[in-house]
Amino acid sequence: MRAIDEQTVLITGATDGLGRALATELAGSGASVLVHARDQARGAEALAAMRAATGNDRLRLVTGDLASLEQVRSLAEQLGELERLDALVNNAGIGTTLPGGGRRMDSEDGYELRFAVNYLAGYMLTRLLLPLLERSAPARIVNVSSAGQAPIDFDDVMLERRYSGVQAYCQSKLAQIMFTFDLAEELRDRGVTATCLYPATYMPTKMVTDAGVDPISSLEEGMRATLALVADPELEGVTGRYFNGLRPATPHPQATDMQARRRLRELSDRLCGFSGA
Repeated sequence: MRAIDEQTVLITGATDGLGRALATELAGSGASVLVHARDQARGAEALAAMRAATGNDRLRLVTGDLASLEQVRSLAEQLGELERLDALVNNAGIGTTLPGGGRRMDSEDGYELRFAVNYLAGYMLTRLLLPLLERSAPARIVNVSSAGQAPIDFDDVMLERRYSGVQAYCQSKLAQIMFTFDLAEELRDRGVTATCLYPATYMPTKMVTDAGVDPISSLEEGMRATLALVADPELEGVTGRYFNGLRPATPHPQATDMQARRRLRELSDRLCGFSGA
C-alpha cells in the first residue's frame, strides 16, 4: 500500500462525530482527504476547522444529501476527474431517533429513510466509484456499521406494516455488512478489499445523545479502530471481515446467508437503477 501522505481518501459524513475525527486524523498525517458534507455551509465550516488544525491544504469538500439517490450520483460525478482513490469510508448515517423522533420517514426517492441513508446511499456510491477504486488498486472500502444488527424481512423491507426506529437502524447496519461480504468476494482478485466494523460502544455522537444514551467509548477509540481498516499496513489484503473495534468478530447469521444476500443485492440494484447492469 502507499504511504498515508500519498493516499486520497473519501469519508462520507465527515462534518461531525466519527467522520470528522477520522478526516482530521488523516489530514494531520498528510493524506488528501475528500470531506463529504450534506450541504455547503456545514462542509465549509468543517473544512476550515480541519485546515486550521492540521495545516493540510490537500483537503477538498464534496457535497450531497444521501437521502437522495440523484444527489448520491452527483456526488460520484464530482469525483470524476480524480486520478486515484485509495480508500472509501462509508461512514455517514442516522440513528434510531434523529431525525424524526422515532417516526417513520421516507427518503426523497420514497424509501424508508434509515435504509436509504445508512445503506442504500453507500451501496450506490460504492458501485459508482468501483472503476476508480480498481484503477487505484491496492485500495480499500470500509463500511462503518454497528453491533446493533437485525435481520431483514424481505416482505417488508421498508417497514410499512410496523415501524420501529431501532429495527430500521439495525437492519440497515446488517445490510451494510451483507454488502461488505458480497463486495469482498466480487473484488477478491482485483486489488480492492472490503471490510466493515462496529467502531466503539456509544461514542458521544449526536445520534447517541439524541437517543438519550450515555456515552461509553470515546471518539478517539472509534476513530483508531476505523483508521486501522483504512490505513494499517498489517491489514493489507484483509477482506470480507467484520470487526468489533480492533478485533475480528462474528455478525448476525443473516450476513452469511447467501440467499438473503442475493435478495438484498437484487433489491439494491433495482432501487438504485442498476438492474440492467
